[in-house]
Amino acid sequence: MDQLTAETLAAGNAGGFSQGSYAELPERFFQRADLVPVAAPKLIKLNRQLAEELGLDADFLASDEGLAVLAGNASPKGVQPLALAYAGHQFGQFVPQLGDGRALLIAEVVDRNGRRRDIQLKGSGRTRFSRGGDGRAALGPVLREYLVSEAMAALGIPTTRALAAVTTGEMVFRQPPQPGAIFARVAASHIRIGTFQYFAARSDREALKTLADYAIARHYPEAATQKKPYLAFLEAIVAAQARLVARWMLVGFIHGVMNTDNMSISGETIDYGPCAFMDAYHPGTVFSSIDAGGRYAYANQPRIAVWNLARLAETLLPLLAENDDEAVALAEDALRKFQAAYDGVFHAGLRRKLGLFTERSEDLALAGGLLETMAGNQADFTLVFRTLGEDLRAAAGEGATRSLFANPAEFDDWAKRWRDRLALEPEHDAGRQAAMNAINPKYIPRNHRVEQMIRAAVDQSDLGPFEELLSMLAKPFDEQPEMAAYADPPKMEERVLETFCGT
Repeated sequence: MDQLTAETLAAGNAGGFSQGSYAELPERFFQRADLVPVAAPKLIKLNRQLAEELGLDADFLASDEGLAVLAGNASPKGVQPLALAYAGHQFGQFVPQLGDGRALLIAEVVDRNGRRRDIQLKGSGRTRFSRGGDGRAALGPVLREYLVSEAMAALGIPTTRALAAVTTGEMVFRQPPQPGAIFARVAASHIRIGTFQYFAARSDREALKTLADYAIARHYPEAATQKKPYLAFLEAIVAAQARLVARWMLVGFIHGVMNTDNMSISGETIDYGPCAFMDAYHPGTVFSSIDAGGRYAYANQPRIAVWNLARLAETLLPLLAENDDEAVALAEDALRKFQAAYDGVFHAGLRRKLGLFTERSEDLALAGGLLETMAGNQADFTLVFRTLGEDLRAAAGEGATRSLFANPAEFDDWAKRWRDRLALEPEHDAGRQAAMNAINPKYIPRNHRVEQMIRAAVDQSDLGPFEELLSMLAKPFDEQPEMAAYADPPKMEERVLETFCGT
């Protein structure tokens, strides 16, 4: 490896905007872009808590001068915006050039914890990567990404964050035309699997090595100390993605578009398009309007993560070993570690969701039996696990959970096995419900509520539902009596069966 280190990156401009380290990479990594100003920007939401964490002045960001930065009408002092280059497999088909067609990296910051973070504007206008698009975003998708990314953060799931949402005072041409908006997103970085694919497709080994060295220094510095640093780098990404997808599965989250250009090598959830949380549990659940074949269905997400990681491993083969066969063997060994990493998080999470503090061989069959019964009875994923904690004190055949099943007797059969298993747990389990409530959220971004929020904002210029949802989702594990209705699943006529990217 070259002498690029985590210490070198950490020597950036703490406490404010800077051009940042990515701009120091070769010019073929990005386009230095000009801003495309909007007509009448208006700040609709600023995440002051996140601004404080980033070491930024929230009052400045809320001022006219700060609004100009968040709207893409002005750059931070000394910063040239960048549109990043990347490629990607989209629904299994490789596209050799994608890139930021409607987004600009406007700055890097070193936050108060010493972490380097990107600030990017989505919907900021055309770049040379736009491929015929207008480079803009509509208000609805911006509010959805703001809401869902902050909800994921509150659930403890690694994610990009929402710094601000701004309306542009312009319409964007969708079906039908929509109010325009810009989303200010914060990420550990915007390096994707597709970034490596971009250079691999061009047989640019020098750029691949430069990118890998940079990503190691920024995200996985411990890999640099290993005998085979690029192998350690791949293994670290495999482990991070395994942990991330397992956490998605434990809350019923469906990303919707797990293309390789939408998978961050940092292990954060990125690019919230047609994402959704399941209501009634079924492993084949799909919401994305463009996923006709169910490639990215709920139950497929772990398998697709491995497929994506295999595409990353292919790009790294020239760095893993000089001998092709050895490089392939090393890559395959790294990919095989996904399952154990995934199972470790997912299985431990299932036990905790069921209130099990100890580990027994029959636990996974017990959890699987519940999921199978839920799928056959249209039971709500979130509420079943949440109400199990309440049922700890209920007599057999009673409690709130059984009413969530179309055939309560089928749940009763499972519940007997569960209670028998609980009887094998330590006697002092007074804190069991609290422990279950700490992993089983009561509140998620219910799809029908998100759609109602979008319709209120777009059709009536009413941001009240957005603010209320955002406040409620900041405390997903807490009892909030005044918000109790938000925990309810949709009525039949309220169900949302399709979600859209909005690009």
